[in-house]
Amino acid sequence: MQASAVQVAQGRNRALDVALQIALIVGASLFVGFCAHISIAISGTPVPLTVQNLGVLLVGLALGSRRGFAAMALYLAEGAAGLPVFSPFGAPGLARLVGPTAGFLLAYPLVAGLTGYIFENGKATFARAARAAVAGELVLFALGLSWLYILTRSVAQALSFGLYWFIFAEIMKVMFAAGMVRSWHGLFPQSEQAQ
Repeated sequence: MQASAVQVAQGRNRALDVALQIALIVGASLFVGFCAHISIAISGTPVPLTVQNLGVLLVGLALGSRRGFAAMALYLAEGAAGLPVFSPFGAPGLARLVGPTAGFLLAYPLVAGLTGYIFENGKATFARAARAAVAGELVLFALGLSWLYILTRSVAQALSFGLYWFIFAEIMKVMFAAGMVRSWHGLFPQSEQAQ
């Protein structure tokens, strides 16, 4: 009889753990959606300045590679379905995933996954978090600028639209994300990040 009570308790613990994981992923996708609405349209470029990239870095660093990737894939699905999770500047829904910001948006799962992977595979220091965030930003801009190049057929125009305006802000986002996650790293134990 006691063995069956233990099995029931373990089953409940697994169910609660799964529910917690799902809640973290859904919450993270909504957090990035909230961050997307903190944005400024910049004259001369179709790419707005948003806090969205910071949200993606925080999700990857805090939740780790798997959950970060899953949260950003869910975020893209939410946006494609028409939920108001993308920046308010630009076309709604699925059309956003073929517009000028599509390369940046489609990079988000990779950015969160890579950032989380680098950070979760070592000691949780500010330097590791900053390196992970820089690696994520490199992927973000590689894909974002590549998409802008495809649309404009001009390297100079792609760099003008998607890089020059954002360099200082992205450096600040990397430093802020690394500092924040390092500060509250205790809330997300290493063993959970690897799941």
